[in-house]
Amino acid sequence: MTVRRLDMGVDLFAGLANAAMPRLERAPKILVFDSGLGGLTVLAALDVALPGADYVYAADDAAFPYGSLDDQRLVARVVAVMERLIARETPDLVVVACNTASTLALPALRTRFALPFVGTVPAVKPAVAATKSGLVTILATAGTVRREHTRAMIDAFAGEAEVTLVGAPNLAGYAEAELRGSPAEDAELAAEIAPCFVERDGRRTDAVALACTHFPLLMDRFRSIAPWEVKWIDPAPAVARRVAALVGDAPMGEHGAQRALFTSDRALPKALVEALAARGVTEVERCLFALD
Repeated sequence: MTVRRLDMGVDLFAGLANAAMPRLERAPKILVFDSGLGGLTVLAALDVALPGADYVYAADDAAFPYGSLDDQRLVARVVAVMERLIARETPDLVVVACNTASTLALPALRTRFALPFVGTVPAVKPAVAATKSGLVTILATAGTVRREHTRAMIDAFAGEAEVTLVGAPNLAGYAEAELRGSPAEDAELAAEIAPCFVERDGRRTDAVALACTHFPLLMDRFRSIAPWEVKWIDPAPAVARRVAALVGDAPMGEHGAQRALFTSDRALPKALVEALAARGVTEVERCLFALD
């Protein structure tokens, strides 16, 4: 794997109104954006749906976790980073592979740039469709739990199901640590997911929507420590289907390139470099773009 350091201080450009996906005569270039490593779950689903596309994975790890920023500062941060990324990479489509950023920043991004943006939202509707007991949990970050958009989706799609909304304060960090070679203890993970499991009137929670793209990185461990079996709903395949529909019949290569950009200049541990390589990401660029 090649690891390079590059300066992201490129010129900004004037934004235009949001536009539809143009018809392409070449493989599409897709930018996948997250605050950290969670968007790798979306990248994996995209690579299955569109293996011939070219991908750039951008992790704003200089500002991770986004939940620590207030709403105004988060939107400003996402727009500022996106300005540099789009000017530098000229993607055909951007996937915001972060629930928190999607619920807050998508309107500003779609106003600012002449590109199609695909966001990630809590998978309330699929979880409700999957339940047989009528007890559903939405497992999210504390930031996503606070968003009115999340509660509006529950109101819109819950129907007769009883939905428990759980804000896990540490899971995203645990997922990052897992890929960096420092996994959390089972007891720590179990404490985070324990509120997801509800028993009422002889019924049990049987569907849990993972409303953070980091969480599917820990899904195998969730299954091993859960007090009973549930359906874990990963939003990534639905995001990939949406992107594939927008891309349409654009020509594809045999297999597209995959690169990763990190906005901090922190060294990447060997375990993370190996985890990225195992996911097909063979070139990493560390880009200095500190949080103001």
